Amino acid sequence: MTLTSFLKATTAAAVIATGGAAWADSHATHPETGEALASEQTFTYRVGDESPSFDPGLVEDVDGSKIVRDLFEGLMNQDADGNLVPGVATGFEVSDDNLVYTFTLRDNAKWSNGDPVTAADFEYAWKRAASPELASPYAWYIELMSLENGAEVIAGDKPIDELGVTAVDDLTLEVRLSQPLPYFADMVVHGTTFPVHRATVEAHGSEWTRPENIVSNGAYVLTEHVPGERLVRERNPMYWDNDNTIIEKVTALVITDENTALTRYLAGELDWTQVPAGQFPSLSADYPEQAVSVPEACSYYYMFNLRDNAPEELQNPDVRKALSLAIDRDIITNAVLAGGQKPAYTFTHWATAGFETPDIPMAKMTQDERNAMAVELLEGAGFGADNPLTIDLVYNTSEAHKSVAIAISQMWKQTLGVETTLANQEWQTFLEARSNGDFDVARGGWCADYNEASTFLDLMDSGSGYNDSKYNNPEVDALLAEAKTADNPQANYDKVEEFIAQDTPIIPIYHYAAVNMMAENLEGWPYNNFQQNMYSKDFYKIAE
Repeated sequence: MTLTSFLKATTAAAVIATGGAAWADSHATHPETGEALASEQTFTYRVGDESPSFDPGLVEDVDGSKIVRDLFEGLMNQDADGNLVPGVATGFEVSDDNLVYTFTLRDNAKWSNGDPVTAADFEYAWKRAASPELASPYAWYIELMSLENGAEVIAGDKPIDELGVTAVDDLTLEVRLSQPLPYFADMVVHGTTFPVHRATVEAHGSEWTRPENIVSNGAYVLTEHVPGERLVRERNPMYWDNDNTIIEKVTALVITDENTALTRYLAGELDWTQVPAGQFPSLSADYPEQAVSVPEACSYYYMFNLRDNAPEELQNPDVRKALSLAIDRDIITNAVLAGGQKPAYTFTHWATAGFETPDIPMAKMTQDERNAMAVELLEGAGFGADNPLTIDLVYNTSEAHKSVAIAISQMWKQTLGVETTLANQEWQTFLEARSNGDFDVARGGWCADYNEASTFLDLMDSGSGYNDSKYNNPEVDALLAEAKTADNPQANYDKVEEFIAQDTPIIPIYHYAAVNMMAENLEGWPYNNFQQNMYSKDFYKIAE
């Protein structure tokens, strides 16, 4: 079966919201589809690294966000197509000037200890995420949301109580913006905006997310966490929609090696794992019902360290552009990865809602033309056979990242004579190194927090918390600020992408596809959700 026919065959099941039985046996059937349900309703999947945190106020990685979406629930969720659907909030109203959002919370939402979930829990969580005391790596997201006084609160220039969020009463949350933001409602799907249980945080401090301490409001509760090995969550009987949850237990296993994970998947130990680089063609031929590739809202790139104390040669945009030109992205996507990824000449993913990919001159050139220009630029910067450029390239531990790095270093060597030293680092160490500027060139991957181009391009703002290059271009900052209030921000996005191509603070390399192996009896996966935001509560297993 081809990928296209596989998706057609599974789409109907994938987009149906899970409902009905809170348990399953060999005779139970799905209340919506009528499918016979498997007697064992568990979901086990692989993660490559231990997530730094699954505290909503601190979470910053994709795998951690998956955990947070199971343990906690925000105001709004997404369905299998990526559309907004009610979460703790049943809906919201927007003022005529688009500056005030009023969310109405459901009256049956509870914390796992039985306490009611109230608007005050959201107010506390948002103010906590913005507070200088927490020092959240995602505090900047609160500012991106255009919350009233967000920038000033994060900077410590205004008290936390002046942040534009107020619990009017237990079931009413008022949010005030400093400027209209057309995609604001989509932003409250992100984990940073999820509620936290104040009494638990204050009682246990940094250990409040341990299994014996945590109080959460999502469809699942944390029952076991062995760092570096596994994290287990089980159904939360206090969840308002628990009766319509079918998967009983979700287990994330830390398996650093992609090939080991694939072996364990094929042995039946996993229900879902990522396809190792280059193996999708053979796996899709051997397992057509299980191998799947769909566009995913992430971009893979390399970033340059542009701090004042970084290597002088990388401060030259001609050097950076030469390195970008010399990368044959078609080889990376077609030969190294071979999973449906697409070459990237813009930072924004080509499938982002409302985004039209601008004309970037490099994209229209042949690779021979790119290589010739790269040689000319690097020689003009004073580097060549007698004075080779040397680069340290770091990436987080992964066979896929290693394969890409080796291929690119060989391209740089063959075309430009560049000597590249490769180094892999454990995930948490890698994040700290990038944040602290302990790199020359570093691997980057950015997945959309919401489906709009600014989720990518705002990383180029000089004040962005994830602008690890420390790229600083006042014109880019102005374009991004103006885009937030523009009726049609596409022209601004075009210019920002042109600046990226011109200044090359980063090298866009490819746009992701979600390339996975999926158990044949697992249903409910959000194939049509561009962000691939998964909710285990929407999954179910059919009988063999």
